[in-house]
Amino acid sequence: MHILLIHQAFAAINEPGGTRHHEFARLFAADGHRVSIIASPVSYLTGKQAETPKVTRDAGGLITIYRTYTYPALHKSFFHRIFSFLSFMFSSFFKSLSIQHVDAVWGTSPPIFQSFTAWLVARLKGVPFILEIRDLWPAFAIAVGVLNNKTLIALSQWLERFLYRHADLIVVNSPGFIEHIRARGGSNICLIPNGADPLFFQETHTDVRKDHPNWKGKFVVLYTGAHGMSNDLEVVLQAANLLREQSDIHFVLLGDGKEKQHLIQMAFDMGLTNLEFDDPLPKTGMPAVIAAADACLAILKPIEMYKTTYPNKVFDYMAAGKPIVLAIDGVIREVVVNSDCGIFCQPGNPQEMSEAILKLYQNPEIAREKGLNGQRHLAQHFDRARIASDFLEKIQETVGGYGRKNTNS
Repeated sequence: MHILLIHQAFAAINEPGGTRHHEFARLFAADGHRVSIIASPVSYLTGKQAETPKVTRDAGGLITIYRTYTYPALHKSFFHRIFSFLSFMFSSFFKSLSIQHVDAVWGTSPPIFQSFTAWLVARLKGVPFILEIRDLWPAFAIAVGVLNNKTLIALSQWLERFLYRHADLIVVNSPGFIEHIRARGGSNICLIPNGADPLFFQETHTDVRKDHPNWKGKFVVLYTGAHGMSNDLEVVLQAANLLREQSDIHFVLLGDGKEKQHLIQMAFDMGLTNLEFDDPLPKTGMPAVIAAADACLAILKPIEMYKTTYPNKVFDYMAAGKPIVLAIDGVIREVVVNSDCGIFCQPGNPQEMSEAILKLYQNPEIAREKGLNGQRHLAQHFDRARIASDFLEKIQETVGGYGRKNTNS
């Protein structure tokens, strides 16, 4: 089987960002399937031009990654961001036409525009269109206030409903998305949740603390990922301020995003010496960094829509056996509470966050046990290889069913 993935925010395993799709592609290739990926040369996390060739191959040639033109000012403003999305929408379409013998086209949202390209390419090639929903766009953008133009909202919501109704298979990475999609006409919905590879996070041979003198002898609280509006990292700075007298507790914010420079200035103005910002790392560098931490943070703004999410970083933390301080309510809270792998604190509440961190710091045995609980739970329920196998089976069923449908018609 040959699967074509169109994904502007795609990150390879050796790049910063979410690598769910590269991991899936490698697991599909290990089963003998081909995966062609059309991606952007501009990092979705940093907004910077990546130093990658236009075409790269992996897994003995079974995976081919094509980088097509994308307007580079991704993080400059909302409208520049829209231009970036539209430029990739068109460049990926024309590149798709040259890729032959495709059995399925896989589009992923956000950005939602590339999924329209995937639908059109699938129809032109006469193969099924697989729509993956990773965030509920435009609902999230409206909720956080990024999208407020009534005309753009109406057009975005029309496109969202159109794609739901024309997808041959809809894949969601969180159970919290299913009701929203069904209410807008989506059907044949399959849950392929975020997860992680337990072995990947256990094979660490580097002592990161040797390269970070500020971490020596400290209880390190680590946040990894985007530094954007939705991530509410000002709350982390406020929690660090509340704990500034606890000289053994040190905060590390690792990643990049539109709000990073603002956060750095805010930390400087607050005089925080117990917090540092580090540059994003490729996925291959994450196991060692997370292994060096004592507790890990996951946080989003206190917005009702965010209760539907399954943030990937939570599963990485679980795979690494680290206790989690979770400032996200909803379905991911159920995972953390049911597995007893961390402490929930109300989103937007720095006092509760500081108390949760202090509890883990003062009770190392409890922290260690929660980390091990998460590791066991992930291996049983969110192992990436098992999830990929389920996904591949659904794709094969969809391809087979599409062929029979066309024959019968």
